Amino acid sequence: MTAELRRLAAGTLLPGFAGTALSDGMAARFRDGLAGVALFGRNIESVEQVRALTDAIRAIRPEAVVAIDEEGGDVTRLHLPTGSPEPGNAVLGRIDDEAVTAASAHRIGEELVAAGVNLDLAPSVDANTDADNPVIGARSFGADPALVARHGAAWIRALQSTGVAACAKHFPGHGDTAVDSHLGLPVVDQPLDVLLERELPPFVAAIEAGVATVMTSHILLPRLDPDAPATMSRAILTGLLRERLGFTGVVVTDALDMAGASAAIGIPAAAVRSLAAGADLLCLGSDSEPHLDAVLDAIVAAVASGELAESRLRDAADRVRRLNGRAEDGGSAPAPLGAERIATAFDVSASAAAALATPGPWTVVRLEDVPNLAVGPAGWGPFTALDDAPAAQRFAAWPRLEVGTDDPVPEVSGRVLVIGRDVHRRPRSRAVVDALRAAGGTVVVVDMGWPSADRRYADIATFGSSRAVGAALLPLLSRPEGP
Repeated sequence: MTAELRRLAAGTLLPGFAGTALSDGMAARFRDGLAGVALFGRNIESVEQVRALTDAIRAIRPEAVVAIDEEGGDVTRLHLPTGSPEPGNAVLGRIDDEAVTAASAHRIGEELVAAGVNLDLAPSVDANTDADNPVIGARSFGADPALVARHGAAWIRALQSTGVAACAKHFPGHGDTAVDSHLGLPVVDQPLDVLLERELPPFVAAIEAGVATVMTSHILLPRLDPDAPATMSRAILTGLLRERLGFTGVVVTDALDMAGASAAIGIPAAAVRSLAAGADLLCLGSDSEPHLDAVLDAIVAAVASGELAESRLRDAADRVRRLNGRAEDGGSAPAPLGAERIATAFDVSASAAAALATPGPWTVVRLEDVPNLAVGPAGWGPFTALDDAPAAQRFAAWPRLEVGTDDPVPEVSGRVLVIGRDVHRRPRSRAVVDALRAAGGTVVVVDMGWPSADRRYADIATFGSSRAVGAALLPLLSRPEGP
């Protein structure tokens, strides 16, 4: 009986692992019933290498789930060194053409099909109502729940048309938070009627669009459950998501190694509580292979003690098994979105437009930051978009200074182009901009994140920093040098 329970428990787990090939240890895990794996940047060298890896997994377990965070925009795993060729949700929301959004999702789906990935942990359908949000920002389609609902549904339908399962995240909404749940436990102290009006419409639209999975958030909503974050709340996962909203697919947890889930209780206990609350597939995190036995032991022990009903465990494993399957070719992908169309999403102040209208060199100050763990060390901005275009050649020839979080303010004058992400949220970035402005000269600040409402630190706001957005920015920054 213990062996059967252990196999059932394995069928609910989605760990990360080290390496770019299937190790003997992970192969044994799949033979013992492991549901699947989540791929991260360290697992990826090329699409061909990922396909060899996924083929090796399915040679052992044909129904295995292979998941990835390929949102397009700032969050990419397939294109980590160079940045995503897709503009990202905030840009798509500002363009506000559902066909454009669908085409972007379809292109992502075709890439994942080629790699053998069958679950994309995307899109984020959080309405980003707090401009200081440290973890959502440009990953959101916007602040308006109705707009997010329309574009989230279009994205989901297009991705799933390729045979790849989508995942609406982060239920019941991570947009009104100023704490990163990777690092702490955010609190959204709002009643249900506010959530129904603001946070939940995009999830309702996702469910109506047939989304295969919904991801939980490690957020405390004390008006709904004062004792447990959403990932471990039966009132939220079963009462709200299942019973009130009618979702019948797979509930996936956000990574349980995040502080918002396990800092106080550990990953094994977080896994048990999530299953008991109504979660089905437990994302354990990027470096979770060493925790697998402890998690399995905890789940089996919880069933034995009565803390976790065996029927709940079986239900979770059954839902995951029904999710499993191979991604199928959904037809040829649409052509990539052109730079000119992406640039229509930018917010450019009149003063910045006037300054940039005068040809000539600038000194570029690149504000380096510490990205949140969802984004990671992905290539970003115009720096990864340099190619043979004339604008790129001019930009590349300008003097460039990189300013990290501990570096002094650079001593530059004249025409200074400052490029950063979420500048208004970062004290060091604000200090650098303030000092450069005080020194005189012409300073144009490009914020490639989600700007503040007053745009004080965003003379140009691009609402994303992907390679595609960087390429669209270059012609605006570097005007021709002659008539």
